[in-house]
Amino acid sequence: MAKLGRELAAKGVDVISLSFGEPDFHTPEHIKEAAKQAMDKNFTYYTPVAGYPELRKAVVAKLKNENNLDYDFGDIVVSTGAKQAIANAVLCLVNPGEEVIIPTPYWVSYSEVVKLAEGKSVFINTTVDTNFKITPEQLEAAITPNTKLFMFSSPCNPTGSVYSKEELEGLAKVFEKYPQVYILSDEIYEHINFVDKHESIAQFDYIKDRVVIINGWSKAFAMTGWRIGYTASTKELAAAFDKMQGQVTSGTCSITQRAGVAAYEGGLESVLEMRAEFKKRRDIVYKLLSEIDGVNVNLPDGAFYFFPNVTSFFGKSYNGRVINDSDDLSLYLLEEGHVATVGGDSFGDPSSIRLSYAAAEDKLIEAMRRLKEALGKLA
Repeated sequence: MAKLGRELAAKGVDVISLSFGEPDFHTPEHIKEAAKQAMDKNFTYYTPVAGYPELRKAVVAKLKNENNLDYDFGDIVVSTGAKQAIANAVLCLVNPGEEVIIPTPYWVSYSEVVKLAEGKSVFINTTVDTNFKITPEQLEAAITPNTKLFMFSSPCNPTGSVYSKEELEGLAKVFEKYPQVYILSDEIYEHINFVDKHESIAQFDYIKDRVVIINGWSKAFAMTGWRIGYTASTKELAAAFDKMQGQVTSGTCSITQRAGVAAYEGGLESVLEMRAEFKKRRDIVYKLLSEIDGVNVNLPDGAFYFFPNVTSFFGKSYNGRVINDSDDLSLYLLEEGHVATVGGDSFGDPSSIRLSYAAAEDKLIEAMRRLKEALGKLA
């Protein structure tokens, strides 16, 4: 959809893109300055596979100070983005034929990385009516003797759902019964939440040694292009991730790592300012989406996405064009309304579309107007 949107824009069409999964803010100045200083100080050589010691120590301090989680220097592996951190974990943990439980909707790469590991994805379907969250009963029903891993994100891409401490504890109690199951907790949107306090499933000591936290700098510090993320787990798992990464990319960019230290040591002022702006945008878009007949939308607690159910438009048409599924609808909205969204099928839920509100306020208001007009033409 992003590619098609760019093609239309190149022809002179005014396309508003709500398809991108990245903040539309600039990296804070103190982080960029740290990168410049790193070059001046000749941080230009190969780095340790698991990351500079100073950066791994900064991650340990962050996890303690912000999340009250105790980790050690040797538990941290820094990677070229959270995506590589996820791949390291899945490829090291999952053997061919083993099952990986993934609640839907999910970030598109989860099931694809499971394929690379020759594992089998087992999906737990959720809906907008339950705020796209699973229950302990659903989780337990999905676990089999062949289950090796559970993967989820909170705050979630694409739904913006955020699990509370009580909800996570309910899941943790289930995992306690099944010691063969590891948990991959993708927390990359940790700081873009509107419930004030992020909760990690790693806080429950009785399963902590089976939790792999995925996190990074891309969303919180608007550093998507810098490519830096990490895992926090156990020394045994970290050693495996280190070995895997050493044969794929080796260590992450030296300049980026120095910028990462500055980000974690420089405080959260810029993060909180960005979060406040996202919350303002969320509230505007929610109000406008809720006014569109046929759109079933919930109020997300985090990230910067809406994932409305749009099945009421399936089977409808305009000028002979029939909408069969969410991909059809996204293409229609692009070509008729000139708004780029993403069909839900890629996220494991073909009943919905994803809209990012990582765009300027005036653009969002105009995009909602266009969506309402385009959807109103379907009959």
